[in-house]
Amino acid sequence: MNLYAFGKALVKTALTPLYRFEVIGAEKFPKEGGILLCSNHIHALDPPVVGMTAPRTVHFMAKEELFKLPVLGGILPKVNAFPVKRGMSDREAMRTALKVLKSGEVVGLFPEGTRSTDGVLKKGLSGAGFFALRGEADVMPCAIIGPYKMFRKVKVVYGDPIQMAPFRERKASADEVTEVIMASIQDILNEYSKNK
Repeated sequence: MNLYAFGKALVKTALTPLYRFEVIGAEKFPKEGGILLCSNHIHALDPPVVGMTAPRTVHFMAKEELFKLPVLGGILPKVNAFPVKRGMSDREAMRTALKVLKSGEVVGLFPEGTRSTDGVLKKGLSGAGFFALRGEADVMPCAIIGPYKMFRKVKVVYGDPIQMAPFRERKASADEVTEVIMASIQDILNEYSKNK
């Protein structure tokens, strides 16, 4: 068992007794090819929860500060996370993400850029659209529906993959693609938040 699989099993063992996870739509996740996995962001546990429920290995972009923490900083690179500087154009992170996508793997990111304190989906950053267009990947929208309260249900819902070829063919902008991604996440939230 590699470290990623071990970490995934460890997270599942630690969190499953605390929250009632319901995973919906994981069967829609493409089994191969580059995928940009985009989710809303409501809690610090979102990255491990998405990683735990996604059927494929996910390479997460994580804020640079986390890599400087004593224990976590040593673990993150071993579970395929890579650092990104917030608030500026980070060329190294961009190159890493595009390389992962073009090699047919999955990059996970939270397009809002930071956690939503009220659970309302915020405007997405154009980087999501940039990676989707330039990474030769399709997009997998995901919505996490909380709140994270002990022994309460937390839903992780995967939507229908968004095919990027039509957007590339007509040279759509990164902003437009980001808006499409965020609208897809919002649609999932609208549909599945009704019946918690």
